[in-house]
Amino acid sequence: MSPDSNRDIDTTRASAQLPGLNIDIVHSQSPSGESEHITITLQAVPSFEAFGRALEAANPFAFWTQAMRLAWLPWLEAARIAMLPPSLPAPKASAKAVPSASDDRD
Repeated sequence: MSPDSNRDIDTTRASAQLPGLNIDIVHSQSPSGESEHITITLQAVPSFEAFGRALEAANPFAFWTQAMRLAWLPWLEAARIAMLPPSLPAPKASAKAVPSASDDRD
């Protein structure tokens, strides 16, 4: 950037940091106002090669399995509960079944 250009006035910046990857996006307008520039900068930390190895080490099948398990778990639990036999209310204690103190006096 030349010292006499004034791009900072019409410049918008966005940055994101992911594990092992920094992303910078800069949107600016030319000094004449006739064009726009978008610059996307990716910086892998420590390197793109190491970032690629980390992605290769991730097991996509294990990720997919875990995602499906989390998605289906509430439905499977609801089906399990629906398949349980209906619960019966607890039997009420009858007055005849409980001996009273007057019965012992006889």
